[in-house]
Amino acid sequence: MSDMKKEMAFGDRASGGGRGGPGGGRGGGREDRGGGGGGDMDRGGGRGFGRRKVCRYCADHNLKVDYKNAADLKYFVTERGKIVPRRISGNCARHQREVATAIKRGRQVALLPFTVMQHQ
Repeated sequence: MSDMKKEMAFGDRASGGGRGGPGGGRGGGREDRGGGGGGDMDRGGGRGFGRRKVCRYCADHNLKVDYKNAADLKYFVTERGKIVPRRISGNCARHQREVATAIKRGRQVALLPFTVMQHQ
């Protein structure tokens, strides 16, 4: 094969597989993305997303999960009426189960909505 045919057949491998740059044509490589460094490993390893969430019921032992306290339970319900998952709310497993049960009980006695009303 001649040099010209080799370039057309295999692409220019030095430029990242013929896709327009080192990152494959989608905005560059990993070193091109971040502004200023400071990766996840600087914060303590792993996939650090900032501050660790703490269960509010474990932190304050005076708080109790109660289905009659709709104001506290609204914090754990989305605007669409879904129960917020544990990884987002920061609850421990025990209190997340209690919160879910309390939300379901509050829905049954009409303290919390099952869904939101859609306006037209």
